[in-house]
This record gives sequence, structure tokens and C-alpha cells, in this order.
Amino acid sequence: MAAKGSDEVMDSVRELVRIYRPSNPRKFVKEYVKKYRIPGGYEDVLTRLVESEMAKLGNPATGT
Repeated sequence: MAAKGSDEVMDSVRELVRIYRPSNPRKFVKEYVKKYRIPGGYEDVLTRLVESEMAKLGNPATGT
């Protein structure tokens, strides 16, 4: 990911995870990428980010 843009995207995703607490990380990322027209290839990175943020929040969907 690009330096400045990726920081903004990652911060945005982190904040949205805290707000919405998605039950399905992959679906959440797909909708985010589609809505905000993020270039392809970042879905895996963002999905891992969503999963790690959900683990920090103790979301039951992640098994923690």
C-alpha cells in the first residue's frame, strides 16, 4: 500500500471496525473496497487488519 493513502485507509477501516463490529471480516472488507473504490489487491491486507482489530475488541465472531 502507498504510504500516506494507506495510513488513511487503514485508520478508516480500524475506526469502522470499532463502530460497526462486523461479524464477517471478508464481507465487510469487500463492501468497503467496493464503496470507496480501493484498488484491487488490498483485500487480503485489509481483511487481516479487520480480523486483528476484532480480536483486540474481543469480538465473538473471531473466537476470542
